[in-house]
Amino acid sequence: MKSYDVAVIGGGIVGLATAWQIGRRYPRLSVAVLEKESGPAAHQTGHNSGVLHSGIYYKPGSLKAVNCREGKKAMEAFCEEEGIPFERCGKVIVAVTEDELPAMERIYQRGVDNGIACEKISPDRLHELEPHAAGVAAIHVRETGIVDYREVCKRLAAKVAAREGGAVHYGWRVEAIRREYGGVILMGPDELRARFVVNCGGLHSDRLARASGVDPGAKIIPFKGEYYELTPDARGLVRNLIYPVPDPSFPFLGVHFTRMIDGSVECGPNAVLALGREAYGKLDFNLDDLAESLSYPGFLKLASRFWRTGAGEMWRSLSKGAFVRALQRLVPEIQARQLKAAPAGIRAQAVSDDGAVVDDFMIEDSGRVVNVGNAPSPAATASLNIGALITDRLAERF
Repeated sequence: MKSYDVAVIGGGIVGLATAWQIGRRYPRLSVAVLEKESGPAAHQTGHNSGVLHSGIYYKPGSLKAVNCREGKKAMEAFCEEEGIPFERCGKVIVAVTEDELPAMERIYQRGVDNGIACEKISPDRLHELEPHAAGVAAIHVRETGIVDYREVCKRLAAKVAAREGGAVHYGWRVEAIRREYGGVILMGPDELRARFVVNCGGLHSDRLARASGVDPGAKIIPFKGEYYELTPDARGLVRNLIYPVPDPSFPFLGVHFTRMIDGSVECGPNAVLALGREAYGKLDFNLDDLAESLSYPGFLKLASRFWRTGAGEMWRSLSKGAFVRALQRLVPEIQARQLKAAPAGIRAQAVSDDGAVVDDFMIEDSGRVVNVGNAPSPAATASLNIGALITDRLAERF
């Protein structure tokens, strides 16, 4: 039986960052990453838009706010050291109508409270930054950036595997977890023993937590983010990142435009309930996953509160015209012919039993197992700091 000091479940960016931070801080420890797919970043990490978030949206003092700010600095430093391209391109958060100004002001104040380099700008300045954007006012967030998180994960995985005592096992699906005196047994393709386990299972993190004997008090509800990409002839309509003022009660930022590090421009996401935790395609579904979501009282309570918003998201999913009209609020010149379908992503969003969307990161320590129970955006930006935080929590036991 293979044995490690620490086993990290999940080869997404949070799991790999955690394994790297533990190994870097404690080189005498053996650390393994267990990933059920054939390579890293196969799910949330590999399907996101590559934004280095500033942290402007998050409640001051929250895990999201603190880890996003510090994590962004750490990610930029890592990319510089490793020669991974990234760019601080900035973004604008646009109030399209006067009615959105109070919400925009609240976001701006959060940015100030979080120490973010941001400023309110006039329509004239907005048009200097984004000549094709429409709005009555905006916030310019200069420090927002872009990067390829898949490339970051490849580099982290290589560094974890190259270290003495480090390993990354692909095709290693954790089927069961058994605690025993002095350690934890993980059962999958074979059995593996670890002194400590960190669950960074993303879309399956709640199931893994329960398998370890912990009730996380929430269930992962998978929301599919549906995207389009601008055709090459239309990329000039967007210089960098253009976001709307979001609904503060809804856990998504609304359809927006994101220039990617390769020069392409992504539009979206439209957010709908996914028909399975890994059901990325239009026709993909997993009946067990779907039944689990639809029978969960927390989801039913959430859906009853946001049915109007949800109906709008579903309509945009079914109607390209409706999606285009949502984009035209920000960039009126966009035409349907300038959009082509792009790969979807799925967000692992924890929803509590009472129907509340879990707004912050959830990192719960239960003895020899640490469960990362909720790590949606900005987890990729924050990942290196999340890894450092988990390392700090385990440090006194190493």
